[in-house]
Amino acid sequence: MATTEKSLERRDFLSKLAQTGLVIAIGTTSVRRLEAADRLSRGLLASPDGAWQPSVYLRIADDGAVTIICHRSEMGQGIRTGMAMVIADELGCDYNAITLEQGLGDNKYGSQNTDGSTSMRNGAYDTMRLAGATARVLLEASAAAEWGVDASSVSTKNGVVSHAASGRSLPFGKLVARARTLPVPAKPALKSESQFTMIGKMVPGIDLMNVLTGKAIYGQDAKMPGMKIAVILHPPVYGSKVESFDASAALKVKGVEQVIEIPGTPPPSAFFPLGGVAVIASSTWAAIQGREKLKVKWSASPNDSYDSVAYRKELEGSVRAEGKTVRNLGDAPAALGGKKVEAEYYAPHLAHAPMEPPAAVASVKGDKCEAWACTQNPQAARDTIAGYLKLKPENVDVHVTLLGGAFGRKSKPDYVVEAAFLSQKIGTPVKVVWTREDDLGVGYPHTVSMQRLEATMDAGGKITAWRHRIASPPIPSIFAPGQEYHSDDELALGVLDMPYEIPNVRVEVGKAPAHVRIGWFRSVSNVPQAFAIASFMDELAHAAGKDPLEFLMQSLGPDRILDMNATGALKPVGNYGAKWEDHPNDTSRHKRVLQAVAREAGWGRKLPKGEGLGIAVHRSFLTYVASVVHVKVSPKGKVTIPRVDIAMDCGYAVHPDRVRSQCEGAVIMSLSNAMTSELSFKNGRAVQTNFNAYKVVRMAQAPRVIKVHIINSGGPMGGVGEPGVPPVAPAFANAIFAATGKRLRTLPIGDQLAKA
Repeated sequence: MATTEKSLERRDFLSKLAQTGLVIAIGTTSVRRLEAADRLSRGLLASPDGAWQPSVYLRIADDGAVTIICHRSEMGQGIRTGMAMVIADELGCDYNAITLEQGLGDNKYGSQNTDGSTSMRNGAYDTMRLAGATARVLLEASAAAEWGVDASSVSTKNGVVSHAASGRSLPFGKLVARARTLPVPAKPALKSESQFTMIGKMVPGIDLMNVLTGKAIYGQDAKMPGMKIAVILHPPVYGSKVESFDASAALKVKGVEQVIEIPGTPPPSAFFPLGGVAVIASSTWAAIQGREKLKVKWSASPNDSYDSVAYRKELEGSVRAEGKTVRNLGDAPAALGGKKVEAEYYAPHLAHAPMEPPAAVASVKGDKCEAWACTQNPQAARDTIAGYLKLKPENVDVHVTLLGGAFGRKSKPDYVVEAAFLSQKIGTPVKVVWTREDDLGVGYPHTVSMQRLEATMDAGGKITAWRHRIASPPIPSIFAPGQEYHSDDELALGVLDMPYEIPNVRVEVGKAPAHVRIGWFRSVSNVPQAFAIASFMDELAHAAGKDPLEFLMQSLGPDRILDMNATGALKPVGNYGAKWEDHPNDTSRHKRVLQAVAREAGWGRKLPKGEGLGIAVHRSFLTYVASVVHVKVSPKGKVTIPRVDIAMDCGYAVHPDRVRSQCEGAVIMSLSNAMTSELSFKNGRAVQTNFNAYKVVRMAQAPRVIKVHIINSGGPMGGVGEPGVPPVAPAFANAIFAATGKRLRTLPIGDQLAKA
C-alpha cells in the first residue's frame, strides 16, 4: 500500500475494513464504557463534580453510576477486568454498567508499577474488595436507616439495595446522599467465597468491545491538538553520543520541520534518554524518511567492541573459575570429589519485542507537563520527566493508555522523557514514536547468561552435592557503576531458593560486565536459571537411571516448608517483595503441580520413535508451575510440538480466563526463547533489528494444543503474568533429549538438531 503524508490513520483503516462486511463482536459493553474511551481519546478525564468517593479507587454518582479507578496498567493481562470484577462482586453493582477510569501517576494510589506479577496479589484484590465492601456497607446502612430495619437484613445486587422481608428496594442513586454522611467503617465485612458471583468465574473483558471495534486507545494512538511527530536516531552503541550531525538533507523532506539534538546520558543511564538526533515532522512517515537522511558522527564508546561470540567465551572462562560465593551449605567442593555430572548452559540476550513499540505524547507549558503514554509505571515516568526537565513532580501529569504488550520494556520511561524534552524545546505537544528497529536495536535487552552446574549422587540417585556457577550481567548495572556480578535479587529467582533436598550446595557468581542497558524481562532471571537447573535435573535423572518425574519428586524430599534461614545463603533470600512466613516455599505445592501436569499430559506413555516428553517445574513470583512438552523430531532435525501442558498453582485464580490466556502466551514466549529468539551484538551494535532476524515462533511452529490446568490450592495468592514462562523452555529441551538422545544446552536451538 502506497503511503503518503495523508495516509489513513490506523483507526480509520479499521473502520473502512469493517465496512467491507466482516465485523466480529464478542461480549457486551455499556454506553458509559464507550463514552470513557471517547474521553480518553480527547484527553478529558475530569471527574464529575459532587460524586461520592468512599475510596480513591471507587466513585458513585448521585444517579448511581459506578466509576472504578484502575491504578495499574492494562497490557493484555486483564487487570482492568479483574479490578472491575472484584469491586462489582463486593459492591453488588451491575458489572456491565461500570465506567472504568485509568488513574494517572499519583502517589495516592500506592505503587502503580505494573511489573513483577503484582497487580492482583498486591495492587487489586484486597484493595478493591475493601473499596467495594466499604461502599456496600454504607449503602446498606443508608437503606436500613431509610426503612427502619437492621442493616444485616438488607443486601445489594445489580446496583440496588433490597430488603427481602418487605420486598422494598432502592437503587444506589437514591442512597448516595445519605451514605456520604455516614462514618466510613474501619473493617467492613467482606463476602465469603460462596457469595461470589464473578470472582473466580468466566467474565467478558471490560475492554473487549472497544478493542474489537477500534475504540481502544493505545500509546501509538494518543493525540493532542497541534501535536508534532518525532522519530529519533539513537546512538547505535551504548555509551556513544553525538559529536556532530548534518540535517540539511533531512530538512528537505516534505513534512519535516525541525531537527533537534537530545542530550545523552552516559552509562549507567537508568531510565534517562540515550540521546541522539530527533526529526520533528507533521507525520510519522515524514519523520522516518527524514531520519534516514541524517548524517551523524558518533563518538567512540567503551562498548564499541562488544561482540556476542567473544563475550560468550569470556563468560565461559568466568564460570570455569572460582567465583564469589553467595551460598554455602555443607561442603560442596569436598563432596564433589567423586564421580560427578557436569554441564554448561547458555542463554542469549532477549528483546521484549512487544507488538506495540514504545510511544508517548507530551506537552510542556511553562513549569508544567502533561503526558500520555503506554507505560507500565506512570509514577516512574513522572519522576524521571521531573528530574530530566527540572520540574516539580507534582507539576507532571502522566496518563496511561492501553499497552499493546510490554513484558517489562515499558516500565522504563526513557521514551516518555524524550517526548517531554522535545515538547519543552519546541513549545508544542510532541509525540515520540519508536519503530521496530529502535525497539530491538536500542532497548533494554534481557541479560545474557552462562551457567555451569556440577553434582554428585549416591547409589540410590539422591543428590549429595551441587555447585552452581553463574556469570550474567546484572540489572543494577543500569543504575550504578561497577556492577559486574549477578545480584542477590536476581539470584533469589530460582537459585538461592532452589527447593531440592541437597546437603551440600555451593553457589558462586563470576564477573560479567554489562555492555548494553540490561533490563528486566518477563520472568527476569528465572528464564535462564530455570533453563539451567531444570535441564540439569533431567540430566541427573538420566545419569541415575531414573524416570525424570520420579527423580524430581524424590529430590524435592518430604512435604515441608523450607527454612529459608538455613539454605546457606550468605544474605537473606528475597521473596518477590513478600515475607517468607506469608508466602513460604512449600515442596508439597511443587509436587502438586508436577503430579497434575504429568497426569493430564499422559506422562509415561510409550511414544513412537522420534517423539519425546519433557518435564520441568519452577516456582517464581510466589506461584508454582510445571510443564510437560511433547515434541516430534524428524530424521532431518525438524521439530514440531503436538502439545504442551502447563499446570499453575497461584493460590486462587480471580479471573480464570485471563490466567489461562497468560499461561498460553507464556508457552509461546518461552518456546520462542528456546527455539528461535536471540539478540546478538557485533561491534557494539544489535545484529537483529526486526522480526525477519529476531524470530519469534510462527504459527507453523507453535504447539497444536496448549492445555492449561489451574490448581486453586487455597494457598496465598501468587502472581500469574510471569510464572508460566520459566519451566516451558527446559521441558522442551528435555523433550528433545527424550526424542533424540541429543542434549541441547545452548539457546535458541535454531538449526542445532539439523546440524547434529
